[in-house]
Amino acid sequence: MPITRRGALLTAAASLTVASLAVTRRARAAETIRIGVVSPLTGPAAQVGAIQLNSCRLAAEEINAAGGVLGKPVELVVEDDQTTNPGVVLAFSRLAADPSMVGFIGSIRSTQVNAMAPDVAKVGKPMMFGGTDPTLTHSGYRWLFRCRPNDSFSGRVIADFGVNTLGKKSWAVVHSTDAFGTGGKNAVTDALTKLGATIALEQGYANQQADFTPVVLAIKQSGAEAMCSYFTFEPDLAVFARQLRQLGVRIPWVGSQSIASPVTMGLAKNALYGTYGVADFLTDANPEAIAFTAAYRQQHKENPDSGWTYDALHILARAINAAGTTEPEKIRTAILAIKGYKGAEGTYNFDENGDGLHGYDVEQNTNGKSVFMKRIEFPA
Repeated sequence: MPITRRGALLTAAASLTVASLAVTRRARAAETIRIGVVSPLTGPAAQVGAIQLNSCRLAAEEINAAGGVLGKPVELVVEDDQTTNPGVVLAFSRLAADPSMVGFIGSIRSTQVNAMAPDVAKVGKPMMFGGTDPTLTHSGYRWLFRCRPNDSFSGRVIADFGVNTLGKKSWAVVHSTDAFGTGGKNAVTDALTKLGATIALEQGYANQQADFTPVVLAIKQSGAEAMCSYFTFEPDLAVFARQLRQLGVRIPWVGSQSIASPVTMGLAKNALYGTYGVADFLTDANPEAIAFTAAYRQQHKENPDSGWTYDALHILARAINAAGTTEPEKIRTAILAIKGYKGAEGTYNFDENGDGLHGYDVEQNTNGKSVFMKRIEFPA
């Protein structure tokens, strides 16, 4: 079919429109510092993901109110990771395809950080993340920077508190079989053994179970005088807690971070009363946490369950300003140079591996309220 003069003009006009839109998008991107955010907005971690995204947005508001980054406002570009490994890889690929992205805020789930870590390495731009699997920062991934303490520290804190404060020597260790749970199990069993405790039971489970009765019965039959747990998903932990109490298991219980989450506490209610947890974030653990919690509550009428995304964006902005450029290598150097930065999660001192924090808070669930007990720090 021959092309008419009118058709040619329409085609040319359409091409100009597309080109114009592309130029407009590039111009708009040049006016902001664009940070990609990978967050679980659907799936089993959606409730936690919403809190973390709200925390990140609060940090962006504060940064922009203080003059932005390199004199420009921060712009967050968000992709849903669907709480799955394929979802997180796809979400990151969408963000990474945009060359205007300066850096990224990644997942809290270790298994999902592991899934996208090779792609982060290829892109070569900083990603701040919350997954606590120790291997993530010890596997040669230069662009991963952790804004929570890793599980080598949580395991040591659980063991220190359980043996030296609670005085318990025989332990049941319950853990998910994913990267997070396996890493936590390895860390805590190693730390307990070094303190002279024995492992009466080491029990794994698959995520998103409806019935934990076999796990509970194994604990009951083990003869352990105390228990520690590494649960990945808050709903799983709530089901486990209720079945534990229903079957009469009352031994002291020290859990990893998810046991102190407001999401878990809201689901499990009195099944968690009296338990202990190691938490990277407690609302009253330090002045920065208190201020962050107050600002978050003012906007959302509830407490945040962590401060790592809030800290992560502030740290990334601080590093870019210190570098004076968006050049990735200079930002990386500036992040690793951060020492003594007081955030909602604690005081950040980045080591050469990219770990910023090296200790945990210990809390107790007192009638549904998470009460700060002590902070236990270890050398980096």
